[in-house]
Amino acid sequence: VSALVPLQSCQCLAWKPRPIVAWGAESQHVVAGYSDGTIRVFSISRTEMELKMHPHAVALTAIAYSTDGEMILSGGKDGLVAVSSPRTGMTIRVLADHKGSPITVLQCIRKQYRDFGVEGGELWLATSSDRRVSVWASDWLKDKCELLDWLSFPAPAGPEGLVSLPPSLAAFCPWEHGTLVYVGFGMQKEALFYSLHKKQVVEKISLPYFATSLSLSPAARFMAVGFNERLLRLLRCPASEAQDYAGHDDTVHLCRFAPSGRRLLTASHSAVLVWELTGG
Repeated sequence: VSALVPLQSCQCLAWKPRPIVAWGAESQHVVAGYSDGTIRVFSISRTEMELKMHPHAVALTAIAYSTDGEMILSGGKDGLVAVSSPRTGMTIRVLADHKGSPITVLQCIRKQYRDFGVEGGELWLATSSDRRVSVWASDWLKDKCELLDWLSFPAPAGPEGLVSLPPSLAAFCPWEHGTLVYVGFGMQKEALFYSLHKKQVVEKISLPYFATSLSLSPAARFMAVGFNERLLRLLRCPASEAQDYAGHDDTVHLCRFAPSGRRLLTASHSAVLVWELTGG
């Protein structure tokens, strides 16, 4: 599939969510964001590109499907977030709230009816490299998109001994509804649990270094954190246990739990490792 776009660099990738009704192999799609600002949707079963859109003028840095797979959210190096329809190929909305700072994370989750007192069946967050996180409630078919919360995390004026700043990363917590986890360059090396209901940080977990990657298990209270120091830490939350693993040749820039929670994929410069999680 990658050979279909030989002149552009793929910057980000997302799998289309499984539909409520399983349609089989035909529903296996991925969307990829490229350095020229384009988005391409590929069919895995047919090994071909099905759609190309151009919602950005700069390189893409993050991409995600809506929870129903009907919309594609994409973030660019300039901080703009676009919402596009893979059915029509049209971009229906552009959000400039993070303008000026590259988008590092986009994530969508289903929410319970009337959570937070707003309409829509979906929550989503955008994180930018300037340590800001926005949280939204949306119903794209009704053209509804409402800002729920805006977080800005402090940091020291001048980083000491850091060639480049660690990324700002956030993720919804699967086992604590209405809570998100944030890691990034800040006053302390830690993971912060922020409650959208209480509008405050409710838990802090100390980390040995600033994080370079983050993933939360959808099946158990596990959090994986990667570091520049070639280290992977697996935490059982609340932070009662922590286990460190070596084995990477460089910065652990990607952690990703499988949907089952039984496997964890991590990646560094030239190594991709798959970990098997045992026990509860």
